[in-house]
Amino acid sequence: MHSESPRWSLFGRVAFRIVFIYLLLNFAPFAKYLPGIFAPLTIFLNEHFFHIRPQLNQIGNGSGDTSFAWASIFTYMLLAVTGGLLWSAIDRRKANYVDWNYWLCLILRYSLAGVSFSYGISKVFALQMRFPSMSELATPLGDYLPMRLSWMFIGYSEPYQIFSGIAEVLVGLLLLWRRTALLGAILAVGVFANVVMLNFSYDIPVKIDSFHLLIVSLFLVWQERERLFAFFVQNKVALPSSFYEKSWPKKWQRFLRIGVKVLFFFLYFVQHIYYDYNSFIERKTSSTMIVGPVDPGFYHVELFVNNGDTIPENMADSLRWRDLIFDYNGQGSLAAHDTSLFMNYGRAYFIYQADSLGKEMVWRSLGRRAATFSMDFPSEDRMILNGTKGQDSLHVVLRKLERHFPLAERQFHWINESSR
Repeated sequence: MHSESPRWSLFGRVAFRIVFIYLLLNFAPFAKYLPGIFAPLTIFLNEHFFHIRPQLNQIGNGSGDTSFAWASIFTYMLLAVTGGLLWSAIDRRKANYVDWNYWLCLILRYSLAGVSFSYGISKVFALQMRFPSMSELATPLGDYLPMRLSWMFIGYSEPYQIFSGIAEVLVGLLLLWRRTALLGAILAVGVFANVVMLNFSYDIPVKIDSFHLLIVSLFLVWQERERLFAFFVQNKVALPSSFYEKSWPKKWQRFLRIGVKVLFFFLYFVQHIYYDYNSFIERKTSSTMIVGPVDPGFYHVELFVNNGDTIPENMADSLRWRDLIFDYNGQGSLAAHDTSLFMNYGRAYFIYQADSLGKEMVWRSLGRRAATFSMDFPSEDRMILNGTKGQDSLHVVLRKLERHFPLAERQFHWINESSR
């Protein structure tokens, strides 16, 4: 295959060797195990050369841009350059790497397709970013960090999220077939360039991964640069591409190729649809679920008595509860600085559950029971809680308010007589 291909330049051969090693370290099927394998080397190099942080964070808690992740990338770069130079010294007579480039692009195509299916199908079912909860709507805009703001911006509009998901799924489908692989790579450049800009502009901690996806998309497009330049710039005839054409003389090879593609399609497309559809149904059910006799909504804290002391309303007092929200899905939050509960963007969050008789309510937070209250309903719009939270004895009088959040109405108008 490609025996007639011309000799590559020295720079081209050395650059390919370095790029080949680096991209395999990040995108080969075994790549996800490499950070753990190279962890001691990464820590050693950081201590003596990189100095990103004195102590690397390997946990992340959902972040892909941890200090360990950055140190791993620098480690891979160093390995790629070192390995590429050694490879060049050993294999300096090699004329080109056309066959190796074919297999590298094949791995990258399927890796990019798998990621596109993973994120895209989740967006098609509007699962990656959810519509803001009542607690989030009650949080002042200025308290949010840029990432959460962007998450709610996308989650607010299901049509937009579904549209972006369809684009990502389309990238994956086009990349699976060699005749449409170039179109898929071009579309991937547009899709992931937008993702990269969002991640960098809103400080979303997936900068490393998204930037790599964009680099891979550009790398795949680069393979067809001559045809694209002729068609779009020179206004010349672009001949059919044979880049992904490879002969499979033996029948078992052809069956294996089809079998691998079918298996990949099932693992990355069919299974994602199955699991994400079930998650979609579960979320739709939980979003309308009412937990026991508690009437979900926004409650103003009229009276707050802590260990027998009545705490007056004071905006400067961050410990006194100002309002309390019970969402439909069994989650709740209160406006106060309470570190015994999960704090997020200035509100304390908990999970609540009431008995069927409406006599007792239990709160859980941070994996443990946080509070237990008896409930009394003197009127339709009032609730009285008596109980303990940690070491404190609490008596709380709540009044439900018809709190109106215009953002929750998902407004759309064809005609707008003025900007609002």
